[in-house]
Amino acid sequence: MSTQIAQTAVVDPRAKLGTNVRIGHFCVIGPDVSIGDDTLLEDHVVLSGVTSLGEENHLFPGCVIGAEPQDTSYKGTPTEVQIGDGNVFREYCTVNRATEKEDGVTRVGHNNYLMAHTHIAHDCKVGDRNVMANNVMIGGHAHIGNDITIAGGVGIVHFASVGNLSFISAMARVLHDVPPYIIVDGQPAKPRAVNTIGLKRHGFPKEDIEVLTKAYKLIYRSYVGLDAAKEQLLSTGPIRPVLRELFNFMDTTVSGQKGRGRDRRRKAA
Repeated sequence: MSTQIAQTAVVDPRAKLGTNVRIGHFCVIGPDVSIGDDTLLEDHVVLSGVTSLGEENHLFPGCVIGAEPQDTSYKGTPTEVQIGDGNVFREYCTVNRATEKEDGVTRVGHNNYLMAHTHIAHDCKVGDRNVMANNVMIGGHAHIGNDITIAGGVGIVHFASVGNLSFISAMARVLHDVPPYIIVDGQPAKPRAVNTIGLKRHGFPKEDIEVLTKAYKLIYRSYVGLDAAKEQLLSTGPIRPVLRELFNFMDTTVSGQKGRGRDRRRKAA
């Protein structure tokens, strides 16, 4: 099929459109926008700035991608938004382009599902296959891993990192890094359990779940401390990759300020 553009849409002739792109009524597409094959923009979508979308993305009405960062230090440089393939952005999602403070790119990976009114701020890096429910708010410079579920109304502070296959419960206020494979909840959010359901759904063996559960109990219930838990679990073996990932993540977390490893970038930013 050929590209279809509604008569009321405004598409700059310099924009790059793939094949079978469909653009709905009253959309506005800027000159530095690139849209991949088989992407659908429903009505009233705005793509501005230096923004690239991969293939088979679906943007519902009211989405705004590539607008200026909500950062008073931004001086109008041509920073970017890069979107991968197969993402769904429900109604009124917003993704801001980056500032000059890191690599100049706000990035969203592949096959993410962002529900209505999700906001991804400047300089964020979002991985693959994440689900974000309605009204999720992700602050600037945050890093979101893969296969994460973020429930409705969650606020994630700037410079936070969220580990793979974690789960953030509804209305949580995330002020610290979220370890991989862990469920967090509360205001402020705190670790509550291992994400066993998520691990099972993604095919992790019971040995992984057992060793993560043991690590969780040692760190968050026995209060033996991170170093003691590492020594006890890593000395007995076998050292499973999920355990190594958890400890590597936590080592980075405790090396930063306020439980956020990426806070070390603040002085540079």
